[in-house]
Amino acid sequence: MGVSEATVSRVLNGKPGVSEATRQSVLTALDVLGYERPTQLRGERARLVGLVLPELQNPIFPAFAEVIGGALAQQGLTPVLCTQTKGGVSEADYVDLLLQQQVSGVVFAGGLFAQADAPHEHYHRLAERNIPVVLVNASIEGLDFPCVACDDAVAVEQAWRHLVSLGHERIGLVLGPDDHVPSRRKLEAARRVSKAAGGELADEFVGRSIFSLEGGQATAARLLERGVTGIVCGSDPLALGAIRAARRRGLSVPADVSVIGFDDSAFMTCTEPPLSTVRQPIEAMGRAAVDLLCAQIQGTRTHPGELLFEPELVVRGSTAPPSARRPAP
Repeated sequence: MGVSEATVSRVLNGKPGVSEATRQSVLTALDVLGYERPTQLRGERARLVGLVLPELQNPIFPAFAEVIGGALAQQGLTPVLCTQTKGGVSEADYVDLLLQQQVSGVVFAGGLFAQADAPHEHYHRLAERNIPVVLVNASIEGLDFPCVACDDAVAVEQAWRHLVSLGHERIGLVLGPDDHVPSRRKLEAARRVSKAAGGELADEFVGRSIFSLEGGQATAARLLERGVTGIVCGSDPLALGAIRAARRRGLSVPADVSVIGFDDSAFMTCTEPPLSTVRQPIEAMGRAAVDLLCAQIQGTRTHPGELLFEPELVVRGSTAPPSARRPAP
């Protein structure tokens, strides 16, 4: 072929400094010799789909990964799992890597898109390149990516009414950060259902936390000091943290304090007591996300906006009528 190894390397890696004629000669030689062209040089997107998760410690995210990965495989697509870790690769860096791999699409099951005040430039880069994207549990203002979401308002209404039906009057909330969109929706719903029940949710009964067991424990401890007898949490790990906070204060769950989680993630039947929680329909949501992505990949115009899925209250052992032994402060 009469070109140097350095020239071949530049062609294979998409680097500048090579004439178009030489580039085509190198690619033709690859084809003749039976070598597979690198993904970025094939002229079409790979059958790869980025699956971006914020963490794996919360069991809900491995559960989403399993459902979405299985549904992608059934469509002949291969998921590329991108998980953020402290001090590791950022979500924006993952997006750059996925763009380099010429992925067919990306599914975000949690991440910076769910935080209204977080940087969103990397999502705009995907939109500019016309990469099919589906979001799970929150949308991005100004971008028409389709979204599948659990109905946060219904979830809180179910949990709140359950505690009210048991006789609880001092109900607290442990939610994610102020700019976390699903947490905002849960708070709005709690205020509505509280008002409809003839009361008003006091600001002192609303706690904000990072999404971790330790964060839930610290935030719930402050609510317990204010005399709540029931706590509705924005995730199951937050709820487990609330249970730990109650026990550290010498309180019994559910005899003194009732706790409700959100997600119904793995092993919540194995906790002590088994956790009452609001179940996300993960199977249906994951499959719908893949259907929406595949429709975009195939060139079908999908309706922008959210598909809302109905949650289900699962009552177990962490909720009971309030104890007469624990007066409000």
